[in-house]
Amino acid sequence: MRCRVLVVGAGPAGGDLARQLAARGEDVVLVERLPDLRRAAFSSAALPLDALDRFGLPASVVAHRWSSWELLGPGEDRRSWQGGVPQGVVLDFGALREWLVGEAQRWGARVWLGHRALACHQEADGLHTVLRRGDGGRLEVHSDWVIDATGQERSLLGDPPAGGSGAESLVSGVGLEWLVQVPSACWQRWSDRLAFCLGSDWVAQGYGWVFPMQAPRLKLGVCRLLDPSRDQPPLGGVLERLIERLLAPAERQAMAVLDRHGGLIRSSIRRREPHRRGRLVGLGDAVSTANLLGGEGIRHALMSSRVLAPLLLEELRHPPRGSCVDRYPLELGRALGWRWSLSGRLARRTWLGLHGAAADQRLGALLTSLEQEGASALSDLLFGYRFERYGIRALPYLLGLR
Repeated sequence: MRCRVLVVGAGPAGGDLARQLAARGEDVVLVERLPDLRRAAFSSAALPLDALDRFGLPASVVAHRWSSWELLGPGEDRRSWQGGVPQGVVLDFGALREWLVGEAQRWGARVWLGHRALACHQEADGLHTVLRRGDGGRLEVHSDWVIDATGQERSLLGDPPAGGSGAESLVSGVGLEWLVQVPSACWQRWSDRLAFCLGSDWVAQGYGWVFPMQAPRLKLGVCRLLDPSRDQPPLGGVLERLIERLLAPAERQAMAVLDRHGGLIRSSIRRREPHRRGRLVGLGDAVSTANLLGGEGIRHALMSSRVLAPLLLEELRHPPRGSCVDRYPLELGRALGWRWSLSGRLARRTWLGLHGAAADQRLGALLTSLEQEGASALSDLLFGYRFERYGIRALPYLLGLR
């Protein structure tokens, strides 16, 4: 079969691009390897409040709103930043994917779930992509453009070259998250905040979290950067120990685990890897938009869609110039900003170095220096990456002097 644009991957980036193109009358096919968009919904999905309006997200994809921050650790330290008004939301990631795909279909996109892309190659009449259906059969799609939105798998675009021109190494992280139902009083205790567990005795080379979902549900998770030079214990045991410290025995006994899911994140720090190969273009995590500092990917994936969509539309309507999509890497870099790049470098230093008392002491000193700030200022730091306003206080930590 034939289409103008084939989008592979129905995550936030691929789903949003498909709906934008379809809404402007383009012939789009969106394929997704999962047969159920609510499966494998691994994303903590915390966003600042203004992101809902910026990306046009409806209230139906919001699980809960939060107004405060709580940072637990290092050790038994506990710090809170109270906000008088909502600071952000936690999304229902499965609902977000279903809404984006539903909108794409409403505008005329064809959506095929349970289809995995196997290969893509250029021929004289365009790109030919081979798909494997859920029943094992194969299907070939002919298109003018193919968008690889398969996340860290980079199913079609492939990993950045390991050496030579354009080489860009990937930093990898792994996470595990449980969706749990807890007693109402337990949920109330966590319902107004995003809580993070920091320090090597909580999660060495990573961090843990507690996020509120629809009452009385919580997301409990842990993640860390992968370090081949060190022995790292299985994340399952790390998460279980975190839960033991956070919930009382009676709360753990009454807790019901509704879903267990995990995932891998792989992202380059400098984002200098190739963003396209001919008319095959990477989108979202496939071109390292995920940010390793807070494991945040949704906002940046949506941003990559917003950058690529107008460039691709111009190409589709004025072929065969090819120069519009050439601007994609530069414009995406500008949209993400220099603070985004700095946060990636800070993430590698922070998480890979977070093991042992000396690292905990440095982290504790930084957190102490931020205690006088309000919740909105902390949101600016953690979501807006506004490190410069903390320059004098943060510089010793960034340089490893404390």
